[in-house]
Amino acid sequence: MFVVAPSTVVDARRLRLTRVGAQMLGRGLRVIPRRPLFRRVFWRIVFDQAPLRYIMALSPFPIAMLIRPDLALAISQAPLLMFAIVFMVESTLLSVSTPEKRRKLIPEADAARGLDLLNLRARDVLARIAAGRGMESEDLHLVVEQSGLARVPVLTLVSVQVAQEGGRPILLDVDDAERAMLEDRLFAEGLDEPLLHRINLAQNRFVRSVAFEARAVSAHQRLMARAGRRGAAGA
Repeated sequence: MFVVAPSTVVDARRLRLTRVGAQMLGRGLRVIPRRPLFRRVFWRIVFDQAPLRYIMALSPFPIAMLIRPDLALAISQAPLLMFAIVFMVESTLLSVSTPEKRRKLIPEADAARGLDLLNLRARDVLARIAAGRGMESEDLHLVVEQSGLARVPVLTLVSVQVAQEGGRPILLDVDDAERAMLEDRLFAEGLDEPLLHRINLAQNRFVRSVAFEARAVSAHQRLMARAGRRGAAGA
């Protein structure tokens, strides 16, 4: 899981959103973690780029040319074989090929329960963020995007976006405490990243957006947030 915010990526200008819940993965290398740059999540995001996967799938061909130079001409003239290998890797190894197989990944009732948990936890986190920041009327969205690739480690991007009437949404720059809250509260017992990934694969939908209006924050939540800010300031 990687929380996407202007302070967590290398170039926030690449993350200019046209609408709430716009896809970030598969549209070029838009999300590059800032620190540390070459950690595990960076390589997982890079692997989500299709051109790199094509190169990896076709890598046996140049290796074979180096080992057997006499076969170089024959290998270079086999584009259909190269296409077939790329197609097999993408459609069979890295995806669930048919709707029937996707539906078998998880029962519909379990999928519905998982999405209900996601909505409840997302609204809880958004309420805490809105209360902590003293937001009164903003329209917040928690956007959870997962990679559509199967049989590889799950990649989850989480962002908080603020919708603006008649304009581009704002990507909220969550602080360390808010980022820790997202990591601790969003995926826990009953719904983890692999379970959500199975749901997304089954439904062939990989971007989930949960909306929350800041005016729905209760007075109790605002008082608790205010008390928390005073306690942090005193400490």
